[in-house]
Amino acid sequence: MTGAAPRRRGVPLRLHRRPVPWEGQRPTWREARPGLIAGALKRAQDRPSGNWYVLAASSAVTAGRPFARTVAGVEVVAWRDAAGRLLAGPGACPHLGAPLRDARVSCGALVCRWHGLALDGRPAPGWSPLPAHDDGVLAWVRLDASGGEEPLDRPVLPARPAAAATLAAVHDVSGVCEPADVLANRLDPWHGAWFHPYSFVDLTVEEPAHEDALAVRVSFRLTRRIVVPVRAVFTAPEPRTVVMHITDGEGRGSSVETHATPLGRDHRGRPRTAVIEAVLATSDRPGFAVARAAAPVLRPVVRAAAARLWRDDLAYAERRHALRAEGRFPG
Repeated sequence: MTGAAPRRRGVPLRLHRRPVPWEGQRPTWREARPGLIAGALKRAQDRPSGNWYVLAASSAVTAGRPFARTVAGVEVVAWRDAAGRLLAGPGACPHLGAPLRDARVSCGALVCRWHGLALDGRPAPGWSPLPAHDDGVLAWVRLDASGGEEPLDRPVLPARPAAAATLAAVHDVSGVCEPADVLANRLDPWHGAWFHPYSFVDLTVEEPAHEDALAVRVSFRLTRRIVVPVRAVFTAPEPRTVVMHITDGEGRGSSVETHATPLGRDHRGRPRTAVIEAVLATSDRPGFAVARAAAPVLRPVVRAAAARLWRDDLAYAERRHALRAEGRFPG
């Protein structure tokens, strides 16, 4: 690190005095023990989800048109009623099976384009609504047949900064892998400075105080020499989610939620998973109110940064899945 501990006040930027070449970093492979990562992954997978799956960003389900996605092999359609409430149900019209992704929303009802059958979110012959939840950042759907667990009334949500003081942005991308491959990536913080040298430097994983949290000291790179040091803690509150909470340094209280939603099989029989990542930024600096006011401009910037990281991390997850499928990697 630069020798200076993260601080909440003062200038958050630090000058990285002695940049080292990528190959000159301290190797982390000894600390990144496969058994340690596998153990953290298993404990996450053993936690209850209540059969809830992240469907999309809340903002992706608008008032004027339906949003459709296959989740865990189930065709799902979601829309908003006249009051803006999130509704969801099977994606096939109960009349003749038309795709409700092509339906229109009229007065809060989903109107099939084939014959005009209207669904208002209440049960209809051959069609039953699905439990849905909008947490203000993400839209969730509950699939009891797919999850096979004891259902919960609401998703298992991690602690978040206060909504009124948060700038939120959601990135959504998918790849050929399973949720476990995405979680294994996020439960391996040791790869950060090696695999993402354009974003991270001086990464050190602390000795875990307990087995269900990984604490990291790391500097976010703004330029080759200018960095922002923070401390972050990774936890997995449920089987398809890993959360990074910033506990010290600039942006203290901010978090990044990585949700892995199984989609189904592609035409080649390969599993596909959506990575839906919510960045929830907050700060007690007076100037942060200006950043929040500029949210429409800043959200694309935040999403672009997440997209760059996930171009690499999806390659990591897809490679892990391919090795497992070939029997060359346990899991």
